[in-house]
Amino acid sequence: MIKTFRIVVFLLTVFYFLEQFRGLDPEFFGWQFRYLTIWTLTANMIVAGQMLRLSYGKTTQRWEAFVSFVVVMNMTVVIQYWRLYLMDPLNVSPAEGTIWWKEYYLHALGPVLMWIDAFLILGVFSRLKPVFYAAILLGIAYPAWAELVLHPLNDEPIGTVTAGLPYPFLNNMELGGRMMFYVASTLANFVFIMIAWGVSKLIRPIRV
Repeated sequence: MIKTFRIVVFLLTVFYFLEQFRGLDPEFFGWQFRYLTIWTLTANMIVAGQMLRLSYGKTTQRWEAFVSFVVVMNMTVVIQYWRLYLMDPLNVSPAEGTIWWKEYYLHALGPVLMWIDAFLILGVFSRLKPVFYAAILLGIAYPAWAELVLHPLNDEPIGTVTAGLPYPFLNNMELGGRMMFYVASTLANFVFIMIAWGVSKLIRPIRV
């Protein structure tokens, strides 16, 4: 049962990861990796592959700290995406719209499947310090990628203030406002870590 679940999860992540390469516009520097959502999808695929190897007895490495951090990445993607989308779909989506079955996997089903394995099967958050360190690293790495690499090398999306930042709403903000958003997002990740840690204490995982 668990092995079958992990096979399905892995195949789904591989499919959606490869799907991101279809129809890419080569004029955009960074391709799909402009988006934190795809960073998270990539991490989900790596985790799914390792969990499948664990089920087949090909490894004994449970990668608990890394999986714990990926749990938080998924929380960030889901909460931030839907918060911004419900405020205005154009905050995170192009004017021509999105493909619904991709969006619901990337921002709902994919994260839920990852959480099921992490909380109910593997067991996570026995060590918090490396997860906090990883959250700080992400809070520096993604804004640096967006501001120092993507921003000067892309001309779209175009906003009311600037252009080239991956998510449309960022281009409607002054630099100071964007820095405040990045800091607030990192602090929110700390809250998500504690929430996820609390959830892990309420669940007795199978630990396989």
